[in-house]
Amino acid sequence: MKYFQSIIKTTGLAMAFACALSISSCKKSTDLQPKNALPSSIAFNTAANVELAVIGIYGTAQGTIFNGDEIIRNEMRGEDMVSNGFNPNIYQNNIITTDGNISSTWSQLYSVVNQTNTFIDGVHAALAKGVLTPAVAASYEAEARFLRALSHHELVINFSRPFLDNAGANPGVPYRTISVNTADGLSAALQVDRGTVKDDYVKILADLDYAEANLIDNKAHPISRASKGAAIALKTRVKLHMGDWAGVLTEAAKLGATGSSTSYSSPIGGYRLTPSPDGPFVNNSGNSESMFSIENSSSSNAQVNNALAALFGYTDGNGRGFYITSPNLYNAAFWVSSDTRRTLLQIQNTSSGSSQFVFNNKYRDQTNLTDWTPIIRYAEVLLNAAEAASRSGSADALSLLNAVRNRAVAAQDQYTSASFPNANALTQAVLNERRIELAGEGFRWGDIQRLSKDPNFSTGGIPAKVSFTNVKDDGSNYDIVNRPVTVSKIPAVAYSDHRFIWPFPQAEVTSNPLLAQEQNPGY
Repeated sequence: MKYFQSIIKTTGLAMAFACALSISSCKKSTDLQPKNALPSSIAFNTAANVELAVIGIYGTAQGTIFNGDEIIRNEMRGEDMVSNGFNPNIYQNNIITTDGNISSTWSQLYSVVNQTNTFIDGVHAALAKGVLTPAVAASYEAEARFLRALSHHELVINFSRPFLDNAGANPGVPYRTISVNTADGLSAALQVDRGTVKDDYVKILADLDYAEANLIDNKAHPISRASKGAAIALKTRVKLHMGDWAGVLTEAAKLGATGSSTSYSSPIGGYRLTPSPDGPFVNNSGNSESMFSIENSSSSNAQVNNALAALFGYTDGNGRGFYITSPNLYNAAFWVSSDTRRTLLQIQNTSSGSSQFVFNNKYRDQTNLTDWTPIIRYAEVLLNAAEAASRSGSADALSLLNAVRNRAVAAQDQYTSASFPNANALTQAVLNERRIELAGEGFRWGDIQRLSKDPNFSTGGIPAKVSFTNVKDDGSNYDIVNRPVTVSKIPAVAYSDHRFIWPFPQAEVTSNPLLAQEQNPGY
């Protein structure tokens, strides 16, 4: 797919604010009308141009934050992958307001948000002119609102305390629905304060409800476009973060993730697990399990500095090997030796003279970097439902968990009801399964964040991490027979520590007077 630059491209209000008085002098940071973009005066004058414009939003998502950057940062905030020196401040929890990764996360996510808002305004104008029918206009707006909700959710889990702390009453992030493409738009956007975490979740769900109601319910579009099923699936994730177990189960039921079964499938979109756990990655651009992914191609990808295949890729191939699987995950007692994901989705560099590290092997095209970036899979929906069912005392929990796990483990290692002495043990098994099944897909930080105030399953903050210098070159740390525990040299960060959540970037608070008064404590 050919991608187009954003119709209106901004990189956070700080950039826009700095350029408000003299737009022409700020072309590098804020381009209100990029030369190679569709002019805003004609972008919504024909149905064909509106289609190009919506593709442009996905292009912005691919070209900025969802090209792999967000997955990498979410993994580095957790303890299941190890950095060999890249993103050291994130991995070692040494975050300051001027850190480039913090600024990038903030500005890139809000760049996607701003383009969705600009597009929605354009769609409304096209509808008013009769360029689009009401149904088509609503479908386009639904795509934009899906991406707006996804982006805001990533913002809130990085820059705010979790919903389960104080029932969402803690400060959230600005939920921006105003296009910042004029001085008036900028002025209005500068009046949007943080609100609360609960406010953010209410607005995220409102966007997703609209998306569900107006998006197509089949796979006529490729998985690189938002769909009804993807919107519902994202709601299961959001409600899981809210601790709304009944809500998770209600949404999951729409996707067939309910009852007791050995083979779940969705009546919406026909989603189902692939028979093998590597199915979504062998054919990542089109399989029964992937619900929404970011497209990459040989001519349009994140390049070697950001593409997941390059950064996670093992160095026996063409990968750069900047991030490796932590021995503490690989050797964890809950990851049974018979699990085929150890060989299908992990790979060890065994070349003579090479460092014998284990690498995540989900992203495999290290030459052309064409692996699509997975954002939502049906396996996640089943695990979301399994956790909610377990916490609700539903007998469906074990069946939902086993649907994901049993395709990878030997019969003697499969769970039965006798495997769990109590409900908490089953819930813990679901949480453990998430760490295995979703490894390298950017979920670990979200789980640490949402569970941090959970009375039974909290890690107490950011867990201690293995330092790269403590992973032995000979591979002896990776031993599923003896399962050694590698010394964690990077200390844990307590939930009460201000470093648990990121600060607003310095450039933003300097240029945005309102947010300057609302910076996270401790920064």
